[in-house]
Amino acid sequence: MRYAETGFDLEVDLSRGNIERVETDPRLTELYLGGLGTNAKILWDRVPAEAEPFSPDNLLIFGTGLLCGTPAPGANRTIVSTFSPQTLLLAYSMMGGFWAPELKYAGYDKVILRGKSPNLVYLWINNDKVEIRDASHLRGKGAIETAELIQQELKEPRAQVAAIGLAGENRVYFASIEQGKSSASRGGIGAVMGDKGLKAIVVRGTKDVNIARPAEFIELCNGVLKYIKKREGNPIPGVMPILAGLGSPQEMAVHDEKWHTENFAWGNSRLRRKGFWTEEVAESWTETMKSMRTRLISCCNCPMKCAATISIPGLPTYMMKCFSKLTYTMAAMSDLDFGLRIAQSATEYGVDGFSAPQVMAFALELYEKDILTDKDFPGMPSDGEGRFYWLLDRIVRREGIGDILANGTHWAAQQIGKGAEEYAHNNIKKHEQLPLKLGMLNPIYFLMYATGAKINITQIEGNFPQAPFATREEREEFVKDWIHVPDEKFKQYFLDWELRGERSIPYYPNAEATCEIVDWQEKMHYIDDALGMCAGLSSFPLKPPYHIHNFPTLISSGAGIDMDEAGLTQVAKRIRNLVRAINIRRGMRRKDEKPPADHWRKRFPDLETELLDTYYKFKGWNNQGIPTKESLDELGLDYVSEDFVMRGILTDVEEVNSEGCKEKENN
Repeated sequence: MRYAETGFDLEVDLSRGNIERVETDPRLTELYLGGLGTNAKILWDRVPAEAEPFSPDNLLIFGTGLLCGTPAPGANRTIVSTFSPQTLLLAYSMMGGFWAPELKYAGYDKVILRGKSPNLVYLWINNDKVEIRDASHLRGKGAIETAELIQQELKEPRAQVAAIGLAGENRVYFASIEQGKSSASRGGIGAVMGDKGLKAIVVRGTKDVNIARPAEFIELCNGVLKYIKKREGNPIPGVMPILAGLGSPQEMAVHDEKWHTENFAWGNSRLRRKGFWTEEVAESWTETMKSMRTRLISCCNCPMKCAATISIPGLPTYMMKCFSKLTYTMAAMSDLDFGLRIAQSATEYGVDGFSAPQVMAFALELYEKDILTDKDFPGMPSDGEGRFYWLLDRIVRREGIGDILANGTHWAAQQIGKGAEEYAHNNIKKHEQLPLKLGMLNPIYFLMYATGAKINITQIEGNFPQAPFATREEREEFVKDWIHVPDEKFKQYFLDWELRGERSIPYYPNAEATCEIVDWQEKMHYIDDALGMCAGLSSFPLKPPYHIHNFPTLISSGAGIDMDEAGLTQVAKRIRNLVRAINIRRGMRRKDEKPPADHWRKRFPDLETELLDTYYKFKGWNNQGIPTKESLDELGLDYVSEDFVMRGILTDVEEVNSEGCKEKENN
């Protein structure tokens, strides 16, 4: 009997209309757990390194995490993986809500899609009955509207629907997949879904998920719930309100936006508005949220309420969470009322809430600089808000200038030319980032930004505080009950991190300490993404209920896999290196690993070089960031090292560099 997982994947060939229920290898679960781990293994094995994102050979995988569908609080993430049309690298985006548990209850761990349907279709999964259905009547419909229409059509109001809007149908490079209470939006995975001719995947399941040692597992889950309640009653002092508790940043419940409005960049990530957050603005925004926020809501089997339903007079209700309420508002330099209204349209269209507003601000900045002219914007309104609505509509329909902008700022700048490249400056690996413009370089964030495979800073930061506390006494108080650290040395790193002076950056005592902090935060995210755990209860907040010390017992009692901390660390390293290898095989190298040029006002090029050198060595990678043969083989990734040697990415002869550390030659 399989525990926690079902042991079956659903394989769908959209070109042929073929559907298969395929039993999976339990050994792969032991090695990669599930979610991102097994998704990555499938992509490595089955998608040619040269395959284009819009090729029939590219796979689109909806994977559940190993603990999804179990009683583990917060284990509800769907991990959607494919190759991105924007970065050309591996894209994996998480969505919460109820979809992943529902798939488990239907009897499947993953839906693996290949090929392309000649007509627009949707997939209907109802336990053992699986059908490919015509979706021609849904063409052009919004993502939320599509879900409602399908539920009515099937007479299944409790069916969970993951759908694309018009942006996905038209292969907009930053198209999202929307799913009721959440969305998978980074990397353009909605465009891949649209390219495959798939409008939606609909799931209804009524089966059970087996637990290896139920009594022990339930006791652990109850302990997590008890801790959550305690933590929520004791927020962390000295940090911004939205980060003091648990869950995703509490943007829907907390309205103190002074830090975000004055530290986030505005427009196309160039301007900040110091002094913007006045008492009048705060009051206006609070009233807007009160009038439009219907209620706070949770994802499946989670006590947190990180999201909210937003009801705007005359528009369909939609769900919002985290920073989405700010992105359009800031890009258009407008107010929250506008931000919530255009976000509703954007959700129906199905576009990423970080990329879309920056693309529109980028276009208007080019217009202001006469790089784009009136002939590129025929009929565009003269007011700022009207311009954003006009641009959004053109982009998702790929009409006129929108056809170029639909490819994101990097590719649009390449096509436009005339100096436009200078204005596509907030990208990492060709992908728009959260619009931040901060002061002094933060070494931890430099490494996470530069090397993070998720290419999204909000999904790789974590358990180590973002900034030092003002006094030694506050730091000492913080570490007293800091049981979540994988090693006691992290407490000392934080104690020695001062607000000003030579210890004012988290670099003390050396670059390797910085790498250790980054490695810890990465490890927790890779574990979450394999288990399907919400980062808001594990890898993201301070002092979370899930951590490296209790995850092994949850995995053992839930899935029946013998696991300890050392073994779980090894699994996380294996997944991290496999994801890295996939991108290396597709051409990613050191030159691609750099944060946006003006992200920090004060930069230290020599320090950044040292940090990257040290981090690569710490990880067991060579100077180009390629995992060495020795490192890969140690993790059981010998099939990767063999492929790298065959391709000439690595040689089978180790050489010793001038610093005395082993390194493999690269192309």
